[in-house]
Amino acid sequence: MSEDAAGTRSRVLVVGATGRLGGSLARASLAAGHPTVALVRPHHLARPDSPSQRPLVAAGATLVEGSLEDYQSLLKAVRQVDVVICAVPTKQALEQKPLIRAIKEAGCVKRFIPAEFGADPTKVQIGDMAYDFYEKKIEIRHLIETEGIPHTYICCNFFMRYLLPSLVQPGLNAPPRDEMKIFGEGNTKGVFVKEGDVAQFTICTLDDPRTLNQTLYLRPPGNICSMNELADLWEMKINKSLKRVYITEEQLLKEILDAPFPLKMDLVFIYSAFVKGDHTYFEIDLLSEGTQLYPHVKYTTVGEYLDTLV
Repeated sequence: MSEDAAGTRSRVLVVGATGRLGGSLARASLAAGHPTVALVRPHHLARPDSPSQRPLVAAGATLVEGSLEDYQSLLKAVRQVDVVICAVPTKQALEQKPLIRAIKEAGCVKRFIPAEFGADPTKVQIGDMAYDFYEKKIEIRHLIETEGIPHTYICCNFFMRYLLPSLVQPGLNAPPRDEMKIFGEGNTKGVFVKEGDVAQFTICTLDDPRTLNQTLYLRPPGNICSMNELADLWEMKINKSLKRVYITEEQLLKEILDAPFPLKMDLVFIYSAFVKGDHTYFEIDLLSEGTQLYPHVKYTTVGEYLDTLV
């Protein structure tokens, strides 16, 4: 890409760039020609050759020292860019408040993408079961909108590395070969998207007026699957029938009640997606869906991902 072409691209700050999703976002941003800054904690910055930083440096990211706990470092970093993407884990969601304040004070940010990257928190029907998991995200949305900060929310549902490697069998590290639990009736569909693909779709929104102050949903064809469909797909790939054990909604609710953490949360998210249908029960405008807006993005389907597990 020429310097002129690169010069027209938004400058991007990624907060949480040393994490898995944050690293993917930073690399996708750089690959798309955006000058990209990664906010890195002082103790991480002291080790530029660490496994979390080496790929960022190799891809051409500029590392700047700072953290969500250090307001002046946030403000200094935000003033260098046009777009801020935050990829901290949900347990740290409320720690985005100083970042929002810095964006407001800097006055130069034309798009903020907060740490959402899951089911739409305003649509889930299990909020009271999720130990404030979604309330934190809703609180951050409310603050963004109250402060009038231009934004895009990314709702990608499940990452493929979560639950899919076991075919949604909590406690297993690999897909079953003999027997598979099916939660509910097995026909309610959930959505899985690979992290690197989520990052690519996210970066496509940065300079797109269609996604400004909107939610981008990811429901890629080939990635919207019920548990029965997952079982069918896996049986085809291993050329063997599985015994299907159906766990009723009542049984699952009892399991959730009795389960320790973190298993309890896995079961809550399974209940949300595959019994209540929180990923897919509501209609979305086609102009809100990533593969419709950005048909050029090549993504991994569930079937292709399962091929890697055979």
